Amino acid sequence: MTFHQPQKLKTIAELIGAKFVGSEDFEVLGTNEIHMVKAGEIVFVNHPKYYDKALNSAATIILIDKEVECPEGKALLVSEDPFRDFNKINTHFTRIYNFTEELHDVEIGEGTKIHASAVIGNNVKIGKNTLIFPNVVIGDRTVIGDNVVIQSNTVLGGDAFYYRKLNGNFDRLISVGNVVIENNVEIGNGCTIDRGVTDSTIIGEGSILDNQIQIGHDTVIGKKCLIASQVGIAGCCVIGDEVTLWGQVGIASGNKIESGSVLLGKTGVNRDLEKGTYIGMFAEDFKTYLKKEVKLRNLK
Repeated sequence: MTFHQPQKLKTIAELIGAKFVGSEDFEVLGTNEIHMVKAGEIVFVNHPKYYDKALNSAATIILIDKEVECPEGKALLVSEDPFRDFNKINTHFTRIYNFTEELHDVEIGEGTKIHASAVIGNNVKIGKNTLIFPNVVIGDRTVIGDNVVIQSNTVLGGDAFYYRKLNGNFDRLISVGNVVIENNVEIGNGCTIDRGVTDSTIIGEGSILDNQIQIGHDTVIGKKCLIASQVGIAGCCVIGDEVTLWGQVGIASGNKIESGSVLLGKTGVNRDLEKGTYIGMFAEDFKTYLKKEVKLRNLK
């Protein structure tokens, strides 16, 4: 999330009641998650296991639960609860409406047709010659390009599935990102595409999605991908261009699929994949799988 205007380190520290390490005028441009964070942004960390990763990331402001040595050129915000205070910062600079108010700051391009039963949130942009079917829900800050088709009962911009366990209950990391649907995308019936926590979930230009597909927060789908029904893609994944995912493929959080890959039906992914064709619970190379099957069948 990028602030509407740059903030000062002291201002952010006062907002959350945290101690700061660094110049009080240190510039803060926004917040982001560890896998997306850029210079000038805040990243949070609340476990020693991930201290080094956060401190050595592209982030220049680290919201952390213990005062540690601050890397040169960076700043710290020392908080007793970084998860809580990350939410506090995000919701201070991005108001959460969740369809409770109909402000409808919506831009709609020429030739676009939207069924009367569709529900559209605030600060939404929709391009030209786009077609939105009945009962579609479009969450706040969603951006939709030109010549897009979104079929019935699809939800764009639902909350990210991102929780921690606190005092025996689940505590949500509040989503202030958005969904971006690029030009010439088609999305089938009953799909759900979660908005980013602090950044964008992106469906690349020319990609085609079948029915009943789930795409998690901050995932980026490349251009001209073909995704069949009941595929589930967790958050923070990167799918390259012209990737084909057949029915019931499942991809775990944070994995990358190289451009041009094909994942056959019910393939499971728990690691990054180079370009290839894969099958099976643990994404086995398809030719290797076939050779193995031949050997097994020839056993006496």
